[in-house]
Parts: sequence; structure tokens; C-alpha cells
Amino acid sequence: MTSTRRRRPTLDDVAEAVGVSRATVSNAYNRPDQLSAQLREEVLRAAKKIGYAGPNPTARSLATSRTGAIAVLLDTNLSTAFSDPALSVTLDALSTVVDPEGHALLLLPGDGESGGPRAERILTAQADIAVAYSLADGAPALTAVRDRGLPLVVIDQPHIRGSARIGVADRAGAAAAARHLVELGHRRIGIFSAQCLSAPRGGELSVAEAGNSRFHDNRERMAGYLETLAEAGIPAADVPIWEASGLSVEAALPSAFGLLDRRPRPTALLCMSDLLALAAISAARQLGLSVPGDLSVVGYDDVSPARWSEPPLTTVRQDLAAKGRAAGELVLGLLRGEKAPAPAEVPTELVVRDSTAPA
Repeated sequence: MTSTRRRRPTLDDVAEAVGVSRATVSNAYNRPDQLSAQLREEVLRAAKKIGYAGPNPTARSLATSRTGAIAVLLDTNLSTAFSDPALSVTLDALSTVVDPEGHALLLLPGDGESGGPRAERILTAQADIAVAYSLADGAPALTAVRDRGLPLVVIDQPHIRGSARIGVADRAGAAAAARHLVELGHRRIGIFSAQCLSAPRGGELSVAEAGNSRFHDNRERMAGYLETLAEAGIPAADVPIWEASGLSVEAALPSAFGLLDRRPRPTALLCMSDLLALAAISAARQLGLSVPGDLSVVGYDDVSPARWSEPPLTTVRQDLAAKGRAAGELVLGLLRGEKAPAPAEVPTELVVRDSTAPA
């Protein structure tokens, strides 16, 4: 018994059905502004009737030398990335800018060691441009981006001369958080650091080790904390610093316990993210400590969980949606062939809620 495969309708079939040129049908899909609304609707209706699903993406890519994909380079695996509300808000805002222009996001997870995706993954990714989201200094993925000649937009870090970048006023935000605790009378203040890519991961850090973090935002926030505390007469040597072994609340809990088990125990913590702050609050509660009665906690980012935590979290707000939209505009500009503008920063603002109180 033999069977014949039904031929897939083509663009030429639609043109014949409507009685228009092949170029007119192509414009209905690729340049709708070139047709009247009535004619475009007639073309799409005929295409649907005969079962034509639209131009072949692969053929379109070969014809235009564009894939329509934006490679987003992450420093963590996808499970960790998807649990980070700051990343979700930023990428959602970026997507709302680029999606109407026909671009989609291709997420490339980090390998957990190099501070970004594997270089080989970049070399084979079908993408028109790369967006580096908070990668470590010297991540091999960035060398691969350069070797391919892909345009590059950086969100937060690293700082690469001549790149299009949107970041955050991290040092100023951290300084405001530290100043708030000092003004409340706290003198035993600990710092709960995000991952620095130290070895081994997690645990107590010296000031020098914290200052050698491979992440620029870590270094900036650390400097903002320590400089402000030093101005208040609290030397860096008296400030315990602990690195989280991961970015999620669960991964950060062991280091939170370690920081709170110190003697004398800190009366306040400066946390480099809201998730680290929530881990600190959870650890404090399990140790029988009251927040803010026994321990004041300040986060960073002002993601939605900060507002409904118990107690609501004092934190440093950055406009994550504005940062994502700005990154999207940078992407579209580079794809249009525009030069990279000077790096820009989103301002920060201290938001005081109920997780901090006088010492």
C-alpha cells in the first residue's frame, strides 16, 4: 500500500488564490504597513482557508541573515534564574520592548563555575545579538561573543569599555542602607553577601576576599556598606561578612545561620538581595529571634516578596522594569546599526518598612 504526502501550501498558492503578486502576500506577513488593512485581511483569510501557516522561519533567516533571536546570557542555571524575581521582572520588561519588533529571547544558562554560559554554547547559538545579564568579570562567554562579532548589551555587569550597558547606582544604594542602620543606633552590623565565586562557596569572608568578588555589583555594594560604616566609626575589621552559597532562600539559609551564630551576634544585617534578607529573617525566626526586636534586616532590589514578607522588608529599591525596558531599547538600537550610547544607571531609593528598628 502506498501513500502520497499532501503538498504544503506555499506563498505562491496564496497569491494565486487572492489574485495578487507574491510580493503582496509577503508584505502581509513581513511589512503589513505596506498594505491596506482590508487587503491584508483578505490575504490572511485566504491563507488560513488553504492551510498556509506563514513564511518558513528558516528560509526567512537565510534570506535576511537575521534569526530574530536575542541570546540572554545568564550566570546561573535556569532553576535558580527562574526563582529570582528580580531577573523575572527585568526580562519581562525587556521582552515587552523587543517582542513587537519580532524578536524573541533565547535563554542561555550559566555553567555554575565560569560566571556565565559555556563559550561553546555562544559560538553555536542562533542569535542576532547578546544580552549579558549580571555576568562575572572575565566570563569566557563574553570572549565568545566578541569572537563572533555579536553586538552586546550588558545589564548590570561586567563593565566592558565601549559596550551598551544599563546598570544600577549600587554603591549609593548600599550606602543609604548602611546609613539607615547607623542612624538607628546599630553598631554590631553584619553583611550577608551574594555569591562571589569564591572557593569553597559560602561561609565567612575576609574584607579582602569580599573585595575580590568577580561580580562588579558585589564589589560596589560592599564598598558602599563598608565606607559608610567606617565613616560612622565602625571599622571593616569589626564587620562580619558571610557569603551565601546560592541565591535562593533555601541555598542561603546555612550561611544565614552561620552569620547569626556569631558571638557577639549582630543586631542588624545588610543583605545584598531581598532573597538573602528573607533567608536571614527565616533563620532568625528559627533561632527564636525577633525581627526587628532582636535583629534588623535590610534587603536590596525591592522585589514583590519584600512587600508581603513578615515583617515587610526594609530594602533598597531599584526600578527593575525600567532597567529591562532600557535594555530592550539598547538592543533595538544596536540592531538598527546605531552606536552604543554611554553607559547609564538606574537610581536607587531606600524604602523603610517594618524589618528595621532602633538598636
